[in-house]
Amino acid sequence: MSEFKQLKEITFEGNKKLGESGLVLLTWGNVSAFDAEKGVFAIKPSGVDYDTMTADDMVVLDLEGKVVEGTLRPSSDTKTHLELYKAYPQLGSVIHTHSKWATVWCQQMMDLPCMGTTHADFFYGTVPCTRAITQAELDEDYEMNTGKIIIETITERGIDPLEVPAILTGGHAPFVWGQTVDKALENSIVLERVAEMAWMNHLLNAQVPPLPQHILNKHYTRKHGKNAYYGQGNH
Repeated sequence: MSEFKQLKEITFEGNKKLGESGLVLLTWGNVSAFDAEKGVFAIKPSGVDYDTMTADDMVVLDLEGKVVEGTLRPSSDTKTHLELYKAYPQLGSVIHTHSKWATVWCQQMMDLPCMGTTHADFFYGTVPCTRAITQAELDEDYEMNTGKIIIETITERGIDPLEVPAILTGGHAPFVWGQTVDKALENSIVLERVAEMAWMNHLLNAQVPPLPQHILNKHYTRKHGKNAYYGQGNH
């Protein structure tokens, strides 16, 4: 039996749920899951249909990018996931999609501002858009440098990646994460919805202001703060 059986099962289930979520068309997306204790992550194989893949198809790699289990070629975005896990070992899962509305913001090279409490419940402020990758960075290693640019943006903006668990890659598409696969999937679904609502807000009023900071603070902290009281806790 594979020592990575559970990790591969979790990754498979995440990819299956992503395929069922409506966030992806064809094979335009991937889910990975990270085991920090073992220093490995599992990811969807490249170009494999969501309806035909199995848990055994998941590819397991170490943090040097070496395949430690699996016979298929891993996702073409693997090196981006790898850079994120190396920089932020607190992440348990990374998801990449080309979901419609979030990708529109990427293609516009625009940050996604927090305009309301739906956004504030999940993202503590603006979801930033990265700069475009340069020709030199693309030629050197497109996917690796995409990850490095994400990290560069998070660092320059002074963001806690668990407080703003998503990024818009300029001209490309979103990457979203969480401490579990289910949380990363939830964040991906919410990102798509708030990206759509924000776009409609801009159509109604190009000068629409962001949500006042005190309301943002309240909504984020009541769900994620040390004195959070949303939900049923551990009862």
